[in-house]
Amino acid sequence: MGKVSLFIAVSVDGFIADEAGQVTWISGQRKDQEIPDTYQDYMADVSTIIMGNKTYQQVTTTLSPDNWPYTGYKTYVLTHKAKQNLSEITFSARSPAELVKELKETQTGKIWICGGASIAQALQKADLIDEYYLTVIPVILGKGIRLFSDSGLPTNLNLSQTTTYNGIVELKYEKR
Repeated sequence: MGKVSLFIAVSVDGFIADEAGQVTWISGQRKDQEIPDTYQDYMADVSTIIMGNKTYQQVTTTLSPDNWPYTGYKTYVLTHKAKQNLSEITFSARSPAELVKELKETQTGKIWICGGASIAQALQKADLIDEYYLTVIPVILGKGIRLFSDSGLPTNLNLSQTTTYNGIVELKYEKR
């Protein structure tokens, strides 16, 4: 059975993107300081990736326009726009909860919820996220795209791991 995992960067005040939907603010306090590669450790257990169309567009046009960074992972892009599936990418109009319920039964390994906020909110509200990896970036944005909305479900979590470096705090929570 697959484990659903939200792994996402968030500002100190709870935003995952600025007002323009950009994530250029994601960095530590010092640009010249090396950071540990906790991402590769996380990805070692991932079998499937789920993201929304805005996240997909940002990955393919801004963050990694020259190559798909998730080669080797089955990726689902949730969108209402009809698109041609690619070898490792399936475009789907299914609800996040419907897709995740099916994948939890059929997949092994982690199912990474890569973004965006509406998918994370829908899955949190449906109580389908098993673990939350929040990378808190040392910035207060004030406005932008909030990770969790006011209409979410109260969820009790256990803090199971912390890592700090360059002003960044990585928190791993597991659902109680």
